[in-house]
Amino acid sequence: MSTLLVEQDGPLAIVRLDKGRGNAIDDALLADLTDWSGEAARDDTLRGIMLASAHPKLFCPGLDLLSLVDLDREAMSDFMGRFAATLWSLYGLLKPMVACVNGPAVAGGCILALTADSRVLARGAAIGLNEVKIGVPLPWSVVMLLKGAVPPQAVSEVALLGRNFTNDDAIRVGLADLVVEREALEHAALARLQEFAEKDALAFSATKGWIRSQTIAAMKAHESETNDVWLDSWFSAPTRERLHQMVASLRKN
Repeated sequence: MSTLLVEQDGPLAIVRLDKGRGNAIDDALLADLTDWSGEAARDDTLRGIMLASAHPKLFCPGLDLLSLVDLDREAMSDFMGRFAATLWSLYGLLKPMVACVNGPAVAGGCILALTADSRVLARGAAIGLNEVKIGVPLPWSVVMLLKGAVPPQAVSEVALLGRNFTNDDAIRVGLADLVVEREALEHAALARLQEFAEKDALAFSATKGWIRSQTIAAMKAHESETNDVWLDSWFSAPTRERLHQMVASLRKN
């Protein structure tokens, strides 16, 4: 897989995002994540997964705007359909998964982390959903995922203010479960994963499946019919202006 590094450690796997432009999400990364999650679901020897980054100080900055900004409406609609399908696959994986967030995990990066059972965050690393600041709504599947992952009282703050959170604030709103110093991050994430993985596999998978079943059904129920609203926002004049400013800044850097 060209965008993932997979390291097997006995019954545990470390899956590292390893893509150019800081792991920004494009079709290649979506395809690899979907294919890998299918393989992981079928591997009876695999007891747990740590989702991490191969980049030393960055988890994932969200969508790869450089490759997406010039897509027409039909192509962007197809991409968002594939993005939703990847989320369904990751969130529906019934084996334990812990996200090891070593650096900024914003927008789509935060969304990938939310598919895990637990998120261990490096101190000072930012995590959040900034879509409303850019001028697009959170996709339907993401809203359902968010509601299933964070406390009800934090949903509005996370979804509607477009803020990034660090340290104790990230724990307070449910975007992180544990914050540790950077040098202890992977050890802490693996310890959390081991705690999940040592449970009876059938009991764990059945319970996780029942916990997540309603959220997954809700994610799939209205994704396609709400996509037009998302696309209307993505292609609106104010949002296009903001996107092109962001792309210009990325190209300059």
